Amino acid sequence: MPISRLDRFNRRHPWSHNDHYGRWVVDRVVASKARTVLDIGCGTGNLAARLRDRGLTVTALEPDTATAEIAARRFAGDPAVRVVRAGFAEREPGRRWDAVTLVAVLHHLPLAPTLREVRESLAPGGRLVVVGCFRAAGLVDGFAALPAVAANPVVGMMRHPAPATAPPPHMSAPVADPRETLAEIRAAVAAELPGARIRRRLFWRYSLVYDAPARE
Repeated sequence: MPISRLDRFNRRHPWSHNDHYGRWVVDRVVASKARTVLDIGCGTGNLAARLRDRGLTVTALEPDTATAEIAARRFAGDPAVRVVRAGFAEREPGRRWDAVTLVAVLHHLPLAPTLREVRESLAPGGRLVVVGCFRAAGLVDGFAALPAVAANPVVGMMRHPAPATAPPPHMSAPVADPRETLAEIRAAVAAELPGARIRRRLFWRYSLVYDAPARE
């Protein structure tokens, strides 16, 4: 199938690559024994809901007004989830959380400064969990993407068999193309988050888990 036709097919059968990793993110957070979570760029709140359902208290930041309003209505009256229409820079100054999550958000922010600030937002022993996007570069990235290219339309048909005329609300927030390659992200993570584990993942994503020292 030509690339243009494949792209049109994928648009007619949309599904969230980010939600695909939701359970994995929540399992990593729960395994850290966290109680409080800062979810940066929460979107319409799919990850926040999963975290809430596992007994965690979530502060959910979302800078996009329309998307934040959807999330706020979703969790109205829910004491376990507080939705704040704000970006990471506008978080509560000085507060620290047991866990911080970023799903398809880090590439919207300056990489190294954000990694430093996220590290400072973790309580001692806290955990950072990231599912991120990277800029493909070179033959390795090209070959590594082939399984995702083949699987994407199949999963789309399974999850969204009826052709869509527009993206669903949880896939309508503003997006940006990644700037950094996976190699550049690995280098920044090694410098700012010693000991972090970073892996290439299916569907044009990578994962990152970092545990802050228990004592500072």
